Amino acid sequence: MPPVLLPGSERHAAAGARLVGPMPPSDRFEVSLLVRRNDHTGFAARVATLAGGRGPGAPMSRAEFARAHGAAETDLAAVRRFAAAQGLIVVAEHPDRRTVRLSGTVAQFESAFAVKLLHYTHPRGDYRGRTGSIQIPGELTGIVEAVLGLDNRPQARPHFHLRRPAAAAASTSYTPPQVAALYGYPASTGQGECVALIELGGGFRASDLQTYFADLGVGPVQVTAVSVDKAENAPSGGADGPDGEVLLDIEVVGAIAPAAHVVAYFAPNTDAGFLDAVTTAIHDENNGPSVLSISWGGAESTWTSQALSAMDSAFQAAAAMGITVCVAAGDGGSSDGETGGADHVDFPASSPYALACGGTTLRTGQTGISSETVWNDGASGGATGGGISSFFAAPAWQAGLSAHETDGGVVPLTMRGVPDVAGDADPQTGYTVRIDGTETVIGGTSAVAPLWAALIARLNQIKGAPAGYLNPRLYQSPQGLRDITTGNNGDFAASVGWDACTGLGSPNGAVLPSLL
Repeated sequence: MPPVLLPGSERHAAAGARLVGPMPPSDRFEVSLLVRRNDHTGFAARVATLAGGRGPGAPMSRAEFARAHGAAETDLAAVRRFAAAQGLIVVAEHPDRRTVRLSGTVAQFESAFAVKLLHYTHPRGDYRGRTGSIQIPGELTGIVEAVLGLDNRPQARPHFHLRRPAAAAASTSYTPPQVAALYGYPASTGQGECVALIELGGGFRASDLQTYFADLGVGPVQVTAVSVDKAENAPSGGADGPDGEVLLDIEVVGAIAPAAHVVAYFAPNTDAGFLDAVTTAIHDENNGPSVLSISWGGAESTWTSQALSAMDSAFQAAAAMGITVCVAAGDGGSSDGETGGADHVDFPASSPYALACGGTTLRTGQTGISSETVWNDGASGGATGGGISSFFAAPAWQAGLSAHETDGGVVPLTMRGVPDVAGDADPQTGYTVRIDGTETVIGGTSAVAPLWAALIARLNQIKGAPAGYLNPRLYQSPQGLRDITTGNNGDFAASVGWDACTGLGSPNGAVLPSLL
């Protein structure tokens, strides 16, 4: 059968990239192939029930899910035959994750997928890139849904902001337990729960964590690092680098849910690495996460359609297994930091199966919260992400909602609106954390995803069962959130009810347990 184009695989050179030349033909690397699900029809029906808010009954176990909806052996065998014919090596097969890892040289991959791999230089680092579409053999049509990793450009950014020193005098900060108390989190420690963190760089030192948690009087907190696609826990030595993201995630979750097991999955910052980290966490039988927190992302326009669909499918699997996925909505306001004047939303927060977490500015008085507004610090360029997806249709639970624009316009949602919920994210009302031996204050929606993940770990312990896919229930019960009605993130304004800045609002911890 003749080769065919792989739908959704088209790539363009990254904005700001400069072509250096061809990649050395003998350079060796690995790619990830995503194979279709077994019983796709049954899976789609289950997910549709979840999305409709009707509930699918008890969540599937990981073993049940793998048997029912993993990759079929016949499909894996077809990929193995293709690899052998091209001289590629199968280095790993994961039927539950529907993933096959192939190793080969630049020349072999160029021949196997009809691409040209080129060396680009870019402000964020050199990368191996391609443009155009991928081709696959006709016999793999419908079997292979995505080929990721041929292009290894940095796919995502961490969504944190350090407090500006000049603003410190007019600022305040909180420890994570103080933020949890302000939001009325129910008394619980997360005992028996596992919270997974996705990290695409950097690392942590046990000494920082021991000191931080001891100073707060919590813990000891069990923290485990898991290597994905050969990436490791590798501290870079600076708060303004990826270490800031890693330590912020761990310290927020560990301080609020100190009895939970925190597992950080370290992966390369590529489309393949990101997806592999997510699927590794979701299908991890050993650690068994009930909550997944992601504080990395990028504008939808920077992803291929195949990668958007693959990640969304992974989140659907998480929903079927009762795993809640919390994702930072981004720190670049309504443009998501992209140039050109258009609005963008951040992915993977824009997946309808993610709980997209936006940001607020949280002020307190003698009796608790005195005000809470949309986080938008024009001076530093930081503002909560939010807006309307250009890829995902509006889910059923957003039917009838509209986004309010700062110029007075009202846009009915036909596509997915972002975010769903919010929490303190302003660096000027930020979180006191310890990074590489130094106490610092950090904000950004990177703090909000683990803030919600820790809340869900507490709720799961209280319930004795996973909260799972929360979005439909939250939209049905908005009284579980503190509505934010003041401020904007650029082109979108806060309003009564859901808005494209802070979603339904910040946690109302006194009410949520009874609703869920």
